[in-house]
Amino acid sequence: MPAEEKAVYDVVVTGGGASGLIAAGRAGELGARVLLLEKTDSLGKKIMISGKNRCNLTNAAELQDFIAMYGVNGRFLYNAFHHFFRPELLSLLQSYGLITKVERGGRIFPASDDARDVVKSLGKYLAASNVKIHVNTKVTAIRKKDDSLFEVQTSKVNFRTKAIIVATGGATWPSTGSGGDGYKISADLGHNIVKLKPALVPLIVQEIDAAKAMQGVSLRNIRATAFQGEAGRIDATLTPQIDYGRGEKKSPPVPLIESRFGEMLFTHFGLGGPVILLMSLAVVQALEKGPVSILLDLKPALSREQLRLRLQKDFDNSGKKKIKSLMKEYLPGKMVESFVTLTGIDSEKQAHQITACEKEQIIELLKAMRFNVKSALPLAKAIVTAGGVSLTEIDPRTMASRLIPGLYFCGEVMDIDADTGGYNLQAAFSTGYVAGESAAKYTTKLPSGVLYP
Repeated sequence: MPAEEKAVYDVVVTGGGASGLIAAGRAGELGARVLLLEKTDSLGKKIMISGKNRCNLTNAAELQDFIAMYGVNGRFLYNAFHHFFRPELLSLLQSYGLITKVERGGRIFPASDDARDVVKSLGKYLAASNVKIHVNTKVTAIRKKDDSLFEVQTSKVNFRTKAIIVATGGATWPSTGSGGDGYKISADLGHNIVKLKPALVPLIVQEIDAAKAMQGVSLRNIRATAFQGEAGRIDATLTPQIDYGRGEKKSPPVPLIESRFGEMLFTHFGLGGPVILLMSLAVVQALEKGPVSILLDLKPALSREQLRLRLQKDFDNSGKKKIKSLMKEYLPGKMVESFVTLTGIDSEKQAHQITACEKEQIIELLKAMRFNVKSALPLAKAIVTAGGVSLTEIDPRTMASRLIPGLYFCGEVMDIDADTGGYNLQAAFSTGYVAGESAAKYTTKLPSGVLYP
């Protein structure tokens, strides 16, 4: 049986990720005696690998655009963002030595392009706030004691505290410590868990041989559109010329689910890359209703008629060229052979031998390469977890449990998720800050106020 530490803490924070670090720092900054428990051997592991090890920590978007990136649950964040948003976050990190820069799409990174500098700044914040840290300490359960204290059970030592902040993260990237522990802990405390789903995740397709044949091919300036229904039954002319999806102002018309313009990647199991990741949660949700297909418009800047005229011109000017050579003018070289195979045309056939019907097959495939989605990759392979502790049971003003006084939540353990671009980390930082401040005030009754060094 683990021993019990005799000291009673004001606040114990479970989880040393983005939300947990800032929650512990803020609670300690307000004078609370804080203990931070992290199950792995170091703090901020998910921060360290986010943004391809550069850490896209927030975004320059306006508040309303920010809120839209979280879908229907975005309104839950209004209070947190009004209290601690991008300016306050950047000011806090800068006070501990972090310089940032803004890149394409409003993405904000450390000027050094090194995620370790974000963790270092937060580490300085914890030190200045006198936060005690235990790593390699996994929380196994939380119990409310009769004397209004919480007992935090771990594999090593049990702790007592006046307030507890659950900042255990989601169930993605388990190597960083986000193994989904917080959901069981929260459920055991009586909270409802909204069904977990993978978000920002690659998709597995039924046409796996075709995808595998094009594995590694990266495409730019394409349009990927997800439809409810089998690929062969979708009218390709329904592919829109504008984006639909979370963060966009217009709702997609049936049977369209989402449509995105940008970059994608073929994998050995299906489809990946930025536009696919952005669409993935909507696809996962739609799969619960029935078949889902994705149509790829490889030439969205050209109408079918414009493409027809261009093809005819190239065929007329290069009549003796083999079709596989001619298609290199339209597609990446690594993709051509597989593309021609999908048209059913002999790759050795010369351009002047191509029939009108075969030309239409080429046009159709360039404008609507069809895939049926089988599933997403497992939750552990996703970047973000959708679902979590129900927001109806959390006070958005304080991040406090509506069921148990002294219990707080922040970050990905809650039913909050967003698209890429720094939105998920900002939500983690903002809710963490509010949770830390609220927990400290609950136990110490100190006045609120920003107290940067």
